[in-house]
Amino acid sequence: MLQWIFSCTPPLAELAMAVPLMGTIILLLVLVIAFLLFSKKKQAEADRGILARAKADAKVVQQNAEANAKQVQQKAEREAETILKEAKIKAKEELIRAKDQFEADTSERRKEIQKQENRLSAKEDNLDHKLAQLEQRTSDLERQEQKLKTQQESFTRKENILNEKIQQQITELERIASLTREEAKAQILEKLEGTMENERGVLIRRFQEENRQKLQQTAQEIMITAMQRYAGDCAYERTTSIIPIPNDEMKGRIIGREGRNIRTIEAATGVNVLIDDTPEAVVISCFDPVRREIARLTMERLVSDGRIHPSRVEEIVAKMKKDVEAEIQKAGQEAVTQLGIARLRPNIITLLGRLKYRYSFSQNVLMHSIEVASMAGAIAAQCGLDEQKARRAGLLHDLGKAVDHEVEGTHALIGADLLKRAGEDEEVINAVAAHHEEVEKTSLLAVLIQLCDALSASRPGARSETTDLYLKRLEDLEKIGNSFEGVENCYAVQAGRELRVIVQPEKISEDKAAILAHDMAERIEKEMRYPGQIRVSVIRETRAVEYAK
Repeated sequence: MLQWIFSCTPPLAELAMAVPLMGTIILLLVLVIAFLLFSKKKQAEADRGILARAKADAKVVQQNAEANAKQVQQKAEREAETILKEAKIKAKEELIRAKDQFEADTSERRKEIQKQENRLSAKEDNLDHKLAQLEQRTSDLERQEQKLKTQQESFTRKENILNEKIQQQITELERIASLTREEAKAQILEKLEGTMENERGVLIRRFQEENRQKLQQTAQEIMITAMQRYAGDCAYERTTSIIPIPNDEMKGRIIGREGRNIRTIEAATGVNVLIDDTPEAVVISCFDPVRREIARLTMERLVSDGRIHPSRVEEIVAKMKKDVEAEIQKAGQEAVTQLGIARLRPNIITLLGRLKYRYSFSQNVLMHSIEVASMAGAIAAQCGLDEQKARRAGLLHDLGKAVDHEVEGTHALIGADLLKRAGEDEEVINAVAAHHEEVEKTSLLAVLIQLCDALSASRPGARSETTDLYLKRLEDLEKIGNSFEGVENCYAVQAGRELRVIVQPEKISEDKAAILAHDMAERIEKEMRYPGQIRVSVIRETRAVEYAK
């Protein structure tokens, strides 16, 4: 090794010989370098060997891969050939099956076509047979027509002969009876008219009785059910309010010095305060029920407080106005809630509340409106109408009475105008406007509201009439009854709810009595206005009196 190193590096050898210590060091360096070079050479040889082995392994792997690829390719080719053969076989089998199916379908179709041809042939034969029958019938009809024509000519000749004989008989009858044909016809028609009149009366009585029983039963059930479902209290009309006071000295305090207190009360409330000789009482009078209520509450507060002077009066009046307005709103809202009515504008609810202080023929208008709404809803539910709309129209039908003393016109038309401005339903508006027949009714709802209004007004204790109006209605009722021919006496009984008519039996027969009752009832309906209904009873009786001596 050293020789090889020194041979490779002669200067190093010479230097090592010349300097012993240096030589040793150099020798060590040379040895290290030589070892490194030798190791590097060995590593290079090893790497070349590894590279050669790797190449050889790669070649072997490549050869194996090529061999495997060839095997896989060959196997895939064999499998492809197998699949192709199987597909061809299946295709041939499917073709054979399709061909067989087609042949079977074709055979079935041919059989079906053959059946249809057979049926068509049978129908053709049947049509030929029917055509032959039709031709035969046509010929038979022609023969019958000829025969009928011959018979008609014979009948015509016989009819002419018969007419000549009838004319001869008529001439002979006219000669024997000493009457012309027209005179005999008139007598027959007169007798026929009497007979028909009697039959008409019988039919009217029969139909009236049948319809009366059915309709009366149904109507009574509906109305009684509706009225039973609502029980309202009776109220009494108040055009004045009486305020009790503890003593007559309070009257002087109410009047005040030179009447300043009473003038302040009247000016602030818009009422008339009547102080007369009535002991321990003051009367308040006003056509506006709301103002009268405010004045009544004010007077009661002043009397209980004892401090009565103009400033105190104005203070109490302002407070009472707020209280009454709150009560009005509360009353209107309670009525709406009680009936389950929704979507009413606040001003409409306020007008409803004002009806709490309004009376008509002793009947409180708000209570009357609630009663009408309740009965209208009950009847509408039984008759298949809109129950909610019926309640709504019934509650609002007298709305105009809240402002009829402020606006010109009838309360029905005023109320309809208010509801129209509020955007109410057209059917409800017409029901309100037509409930006193001031406009034409356009729906069954209007008829229902008019009926319930009459029911509420005519029930016992609901309203009271003045004596003059009551007597005038009875006189008109008896006057209508006495205006008919054959009436002997006529009486209005049961407070005008029944007209009892006594007829002359020799002029009015039993059948004509039914006609008379019908005609009299129709005339009463057309000419009179009355609550509820009026019963017309026609009485015909024949009395035979004989005395035994």
